[in-house]
Amino acid sequence: MSGAIDEGVARQAAEWFLLLQSDEATAGDREKADRWRRAAPGHEEAWQRAERIMSRVQALPPGLAMPVLERGGRRRRVVGQLALLIAASPLAWLGWREADSRGYLADHRTATGERRDLVLADGTALSLNTATAIDIRFDADLRLVRLVQGEILVTTAGAAASRPFFVATRQGRIQALGTRFLVRDAGPHCLVAVFEGATEIRPAAASFASPLVIEAGQQCRFDAAGAEPVEATSPRLAGWSKGLLQVDDMRLADFLADLGRYRPGHLGWDPAVADLRITGSFQLRDTDAVLASLAQALPVRIGRRTNYWVTVLPVEDPAGG
Repeated sequence: MSGAIDEGVARQAAEWFLLLQSDEATAGDREKADRWRRAAPGHEEAWQRAERIMSRVQALPPGLAMPVLERGGRRRRVVGQLALLIAASPLAWLGWREADSRGYLADHRTATGERRDLVLADGTALSLNTATAIDIRFDADLRLVRLVQGEILVTTAGAAASRPFFVATRQGRIQALGTRFLVRDAGPHCLVAVFEGATEIRPAAASFASPLVIEAGQQCRFDAAGAEPVEATSPRLAGWSKGLLQVDDMRLADFLADLGRYRPGHLGWDPAVADLRITGSFQLRDTDAVLASLAQALPVRIGRRTNYWVTVLPVEDPAGG
């Protein structure tokens, strides 16, 4: 991006771009848009910016992003937002991209350690776990939740036949089939666990035509390229929705990595304690109390440099945290 673009040109680019991505565009509209793009070098630059911006804004599978934006009377607001981004300087655009990727611009978000319950317009119950951000796009034909980051628990309402329910992630999309299910964005991969009903998952870049069906009692991890084998899941995985971290014979390293999502700062561990095993149900409202209980149940101690830098150490380690 070479520099700021005239606001009028940016507005025209946004109008043309969104029109051509909608079902309303005619062959004549496409010809006029092509002529507009060729009319001046700044027009083509504005168009290219629109394409780059919209490819990142929604992070939805092809065929979902633009129809969702167009419906429900949202077009005027989207045109204005897109025009502002097209006209922005490169520095402003980079700042906006960073804010969007971190969920700062999302419709709903939770802070580290915070959890929140929502009831959507159709009656679907949605729980947001710690450090989670989502966007919601509902219209007459489609129900969609975009998981920007974090983890959600979904209990869908009816209307599946007339309005399918999707969760879109960076890795692909999940369609609910009358179900209660969990979706966690875990960096390179996404975890889907189904507790009732079923879901279909479709990795963003997968070559197979048919989606993978996940039934109740199953879970699956997938990335944009494909899915791992389906395996059994447990309702304990959704214990966080009730404020609990529930584990059964889990490696201490894995337990601490999970617990660390609910507290600010650094929570680490010495390799000597990583393979200790832990079972129990722990209250997430007080992670310091959870750490204290570890020192009572296992041969470990809690080393603190500050309240935001904590390390779990073997009891015989003389070095401190």
